[in-house]
Amino acid sequence: MVAVGVGPVEAALGTARALAARPYDAVINAGIAGGFRERCTVGDVVVCARDDYAELGLEDGTTFPLPGGLELVRHAEADPALLQPFLDGLIPVIVGRGITSAIVTGTTARAFVLAHRFRADVESMEGFAVLRAAQLAGVPAIEVRGVSNLVGERESNGWDFRAGAAAFCIFGSAFAFADDAHVGAMSARDDTDLRWFSFDREIDHAPVDAD
Repeated sequence: MVAVGVGPVEAALGTARALAARPYDAVINAGIAGGFRERCTVGDVVVCARDDYAELGLEDGTTFPLPGGLELVRHAEADPALLQPFLDGLIPVIVGRGITSAIVTGTTARAFVLAHRFRADVESMEGFAVLRAAQLAGVPAIEVRGVSNLVGERESNGWDFRAGAAAFCIFGSAFAFADDAHVGAMSARDDTDLRWFSFDREIDHAPVDAD
């Protein structure tokens, strides 16, 4: 279990550092997130099939030409084999889309724009960074988020850390299925960790009530 840091820069660097230090067969980025209204609610579990970096590009959401045919990499996708058990309904979660933002959305207006521009279900500060770092390292990865609050006005966002953290209770099953779907088909060396939790930050390990 590795705490990779808060925010996209720390998360990307922490993930890259961990993956360079030793071999891993898979990464699961686990953390809390804000949920977009009418798409999910506090206490839901969302597995992100795709995560977009909201602040990369022009303010209106479009991109711009770069010299030499370079392109901005603005989204990353979950590994298909790791995602399949969730798509098959073997683990009851919402399979959706996330956005990564370096700032926490605090207004209804910005929440509306982000939800519709990216068709996003959740907002975090790390998801894209971890998925992209793992992608560049050639390691399959997936992102799992527990919804701890609603995105928008902070006075009415229903913040509940425990409800978001309770999503971590599904991780044991998620890894079991991930092993069957992907890792079991790989030729793992003796020094390879088959399972790695990538948490955004250290969390309180007190017992969490869950249905």
